[in-house]
Amino acid sequence: MTTSGSVLAWIESRKAELTALSDRIWEYAEVGLQEHRSARELEAFARAQGFSVESGVAGMPSAFVASWGQGAPVLAFLGEYDALPGVSQKRSPQREPVQPGAPGHGCGHNLLGVAALAAACALQERMRAEGLPGTVRYYGCPAEETLVGKVFMVRDGLFSDVDVALDWHPTALNAVRNHSTTALNSAKFTFFGRTSHAAGDPQNGRSALDAVELMNIGANYLREHTIEKARLHYVITDGGGEPNVVPGRAQVWYYVRAPERDQVEDIYQRLLNIARGACLMTDTSFEPEFLSGCYNYLPNQALNSVLQQHMEAVGPNQWTEAELEFARRLAESFPKGQKEAGLKAMKAPPEVFDQLIHASILPYRDEETSGGGSTDVGDVSWVTPTGRFGVACGVLGQPGHSWQVAAASGMSIGHRGMLMAAKVLASAGLDLMTDAAKIQKAREEWQQRTREHPYRSPLPEGLQPPLHQLPSH
Repeated sequence: MTTSGSVLAWIESRKAELTALSDRIWEYAEVGLQEHRSARELEAFARAQGFSVESGVAGMPSAFVASWGQGAPVLAFLGEYDALPGVSQKRSPQREPVQPGAPGHGCGHNLLGVAALAAACALQERMRAEGLPGTVRYYGCPAEETLVGKVFMVRDGLFSDVDVALDWHPTALNAVRNHSTTALNSAKFTFFGRTSHAAGDPQNGRSALDAVELMNIGANYLREHTIEKARLHYVITDGGGEPNVVPGRAQVWYYVRAPERDQVEDIYQRLLNIARGACLMTDTSFEPEFLSGCYNYLPNQALNSVLQQHMEAVGPNQWTEAELEFARRLAESFPKGQKEAGLKAMKAPPEVFDQLIHASILPYRDEETSGGGSTDVGDVSWVTPTGRFGVACGVLGQPGHSWQVAAASGMSIGHRGMLMAAKVLASAGLDLMTDAAKIQKAREEWQQRTREHPYRSPLPEGLQPPLHQLPSH
């Protein structure tokens, strides 16, 4: 394992600057495909360290690639910086929105993007000082929450020459897990009927909202006849205007998830048939709009081993009394039993249950597991070997995509988790860049796993990023 003191020292020496950058992105709290200020901040930091930056890649104004060096090996660090709607929160352990209904960093992506960039810069500095060969890249990936950014970047070939990619995510545990995610389709279904007076002449109306509701009923019955780990969820994005007008237009937005890509495609076709049936029952028509799709994440044990070594070498954070008090007050907002149930689901060891914030490194387990969530990191993992891990940046028991996560992501608990993650990424990256055998082992494993099922983009030919679908807040 290559001595990594200099990359760790670089991160330690810049921690105030990195924390300030993370806080600015936390304050911007921009949702997917609207992260213009966040992307420009990260680009500016990369340029200041000597990276060349290509902005607006893959048809997305807030996507970019920052590169330094030349030739092989090519190592990619993955960055995200999109926020979530509706979880605006002050740096407070009680529910206090900065602006009610506004977005907030309820998944900690302000930490995620900065840590990955810090690692890329620290590694670049070491390579430049020692004249090491290779290329370091930072991928500025927008709209992870809606599974858009990386899928379009992969489709456009931006990862075609990458040897390995490294990723991390803020979580409640310090762990490298041999863990997969679900594949997904995201699509909107717009129904068209005919307006009329809902009381005066309802017989002349054809309700698009009725079609939406009947589609949802059919989808809910479909759940009984899908595989156990499949997931269907939806929101009605347009249900009409006023009750006295039969809605002539209505829309519902669906996510379809399953452990494997072909399973998603099968369930999605059945969902299309349910939409057709709803039209027959209501004498309406519909148009499906495929927004995005993604693959399940493909773990790589060779890279997991490297990451585990370096996570143990960096070591866990030890928390101050002030941070533990913040965590205790934040935990008071959790329903009874939530923490225990979550830790059991993650198979956390007994000693973790009494902690407020995780303060150790979990041992690595070879057993491959899977969960219900999805990430567009999955598509990257199907075109190049990808390693990822989690670092404690919040309170044990916190729900995902919550105001509690947003609160911790804007203060010292999140900051210190971010810096720990940057050190793990940078030292693991240096190890890989200076040990060709480790990259080769990771690629051989990846080739073995993808040989029978080569990657095929889930995006329909010609589909462009859904910039027109930007949410309003």
